[in-house]
Amino acid sequence: MCKVDVAIERYGLAAPTGRYDSIDDYLLARWTGADGGESEGYKSLTTWFNKRLLARVYERNGRDVTDVRLDAEYEALVGDDDLDYGDVAADLATDDIDADELTGAMASWSTMRRHLNDCLDGEKPTVEASSDWERNSVDIARETVRQKAESALASLGKKGRLAGAGDAGVDVQVKVSCAECPTRVPLEEALDRGFVCQEHHAGADEMTEEAVRETGVAPDGGADSGGRLRAVLPIGALSSAGLALGEFSGAVLELVAAAGMA
Repeated sequence: MCKVDVAIERYGLAAPTGRYDSIDDYLLARWTGADGGESEGYKSLTTWFNKRLLARVYERNGRDVTDVRLDAEYEALVGDDDLDYGDVAADLATDDIDADELTGAMASWSTMRRHLNDCLDGEKPTVEASSDWERNSVDIARETVRQKAESALASLGKKGRLAGAGDAGVDVQVKVSCAECPTRVPLEEALDRGFVCQEHHAGADEMTEEAVRETGVAPDGGADSGGRLRAVLPIGALSSAGLALGEFSGAVLELVAAAGMA
């Protein structure tokens, strides 16, 4: 059984409504958009599943379960702040809950992807080609990077050079960097606001500070941390792969593959 199956069986996870025979049926329905609903991605389903698991553990150990508490403590458990994690872990220990064991049982989005596609043989309905072919092309490039990274990790695991590499999942991020300064933002956020860098974009000054704040995007010039495999390519050089993003011709496209244990 995969990690999701193990968690479902170990913690007795069930669908939140009687309309579905199992939590797997519920996950498939949300993923495919069955029953007229909007289809959801792996990450949102992973977050939902992990919070469902967290709530179940709380119930078993007599810990109060509220949406506010679940949201805050889940973010602390899966976030990067060691202090927040330590505070929540210590509080969980008072209810006989091992934080490390709990987080170890949670799924990554790549594990959820494999569960839906491989374990459940799920398949999203075929849709007509989207006019948003540029984003689709980036998605194809991102998937290619993910597959290459997973293949390399599997090889490293077989050679004994990286323990657990064969079970590691790979998350691939796409970021665009300003050609003039260290500003770096996720591609989706750059597309939403229409430019990469406010300072070095000719029309950016016409946007108000309020509009920029609404995007929730701040310049990020820091280096990536953690176990990341990064490929930085000028966007113009990707035309042969069908990637044409004219509005960001002066930017740099980054494909960042972050390996994490599934």
